[in-house]
Amino acid sequence: MSKFKRWILVLTLSLSILIPLAFVTDNLFEVSKNLDIFATLYKEVNTYYVDDIEPSKFMRTGIDAMLNSLDPYTNYISEAEIEGFRFQTTGKYGGIGSTIRKFGDYLAIAEPYEGFPAFKAGLMAGDIILEIDGKSTKGKTTDEASKILKGSPGTTIKLLIQRPGDKNTLVKEFKREEIKINSVPYHGMLNSEIGYIRLSQFTEQCGKDVADAVKDLKAKNDLKGIVFDLRGNPGGLLNEAVNIVNVFVDKGQMVVSTKGKVAEWDKEYKALNEAVDTKIPVVVLVNSGSASASEIVSGAFQDLDRGVVVGQKTYGKGLVQSTRQLSFGTQLKVTTAHYFTPSGRCIQALDYAHRNEDGSVGKIDDSLKTTFKTKGGRLVYDGGGVDPDILFDAPKFSPISKSLIEKNLIFDFATQYRQQHEIIAEAKDFKLSDADWNAFQNFIKDKDYDYTTKTEDALKSLQKNAESEKYFDAIKSDYDLIKNKIGHDKDQDLQKNKDEIYKLIQQEIVGRYYYQNGRMINALNNDSEILKAMDVLSNIPLYNSTLQGK
Repeated sequence: MSKFKRWILVLTLSLSILIPLAFVTDNLFEVSKNLDIFATLYKEVNTYYVDDIEPSKFMRTGIDAMLNSLDPYTNYISEAEIEGFRFQTTGKYGGIGSTIRKFGDYLAIAEPYEGFPAFKAGLMAGDIILEIDGKSTKGKTTDEASKILKGSPGTTIKLLIQRPGDKNTLVKEFKREEIKINSVPYHGMLNSEIGYIRLSQFTEQCGKDVADAVKDLKAKNDLKGIVFDLRGNPGGLLNEAVNIVNVFVDKGQMVVSTKGKVAEWDKEYKALNEAVDTKIPVVVLVNSGSASASEIVSGAFQDLDRGVVVGQKTYGKGLVQSTRQLSFGTQLKVTTAHYFTPSGRCIQALDYAHRNEDGSVGKIDDSLKTTFKTKGGRLVYDGGGVDPDILFDAPKFSPISKSLIEKNLIFDFATQYRQQHEIIAEAKDFKLSDADWNAFQNFIKDKDYDYTTKTEDALKSLQKNAESEKYFDAIKSDYDLIKNKIGHDKDQDLQKNKDEIYKLIQQEIVGRYYYQNGRMINALNNDSEILKAMDVLSNIPLYNSTLQGK
């Protein structure tokens, strides 16, 4: 037997150990046959293809294509990617403690994390990173630079910095540390009776973090209600989702169940500890970015009639992933089960098991959705995310605001503002003045931030269709008249969307002085969804009737 054939046999036998016996009995021949075909094809292409092939890159392409045919959450994790994966589950990584962004051909500090190495070294948002350890960052992507900035705690890093407005460069040399991102970046009181807890990710110990936040709010205030914010939270660890629900429900309550092809993934997850508070009214805020573990929590609150869900329909990810160790320090993150909320519904929106003929994935059809009942008898549905008890339209940025953000003009103005103002008011009290607004208008006067409105886009579409159908010549004069009437005026759009742009500038400036916490505190003052949540908690008859389905 050749060395190559022996390798195939070992690989097949190794797989048979990992796969349950019944499955092996039915599928061993097919697995063995296809492994043999794949390996011999790989060998032949590598040997005879006209150009040189990078074996690892070639294999990675094949692996990614194979896994992409399943779902977006089943991924191969190379040894180089393990650190990033660890951060997703623990909230920890070795690095400088800062987000970065593109700045022309180079990169810039977007926001240093308070108390971590970049912050302690005096780095500021807007600082341009010219070199990392003597190597230019010109042309590098944020992902490429991020991998270089990360490293083992205790190792030294040297950055060459250009501070906007200063012709001289700065050298900042300091040590990396273990960075731990707090899963509860902020909790506090919205008024004298209603508390607020923001959960940004489901990492290790976040259940304890939420419990501690609730205890702290109860100990220091006459707490009558809690707004629990899961907006934009992409999820994470399933067991931590259970721990968070457990903060508000009795020990022994079933929170979520899972069911997979392999029997070991058929489990029921129950609250294991005594609750912190089972009575206090809770509003859970969600949006289309609330996914996975966020949906387990919001779905459980809804099914158990434990709180009112407010916002927009959630993402619709009802799949559970587990990791499997592979050879050479690599891992496989693989979808192993569907999860089900206490009422028995699965909120998975996309049907990866039944793709369309062109390979695309369709949503679960409304006609196939099933009705379930909450603990108190309210009707809820599966197959497409968690529908809020109180639907609230999603805030949408105007085209001019989007352009100002994408062109970094609000970011750059805040950088200039920080250089010109040593101190500002407290985060919760800071407001942009009329003089600041005028300064911003002057700042962007000679800047490029063109954009098109939806009406202009619709008009362009009309022109395209009219030309293809040969009607355009007949309507051209009317078209030109409409085009002139709806053509946007930047100064007019600035004034029309002044309140929206005000808030964006305000929060960016506050972030320069008070960092993530300050930015969040300032944003709470102007958040329409939080105001709606407070209205619900302040109106107990409305809160109770919503939970009763009235």
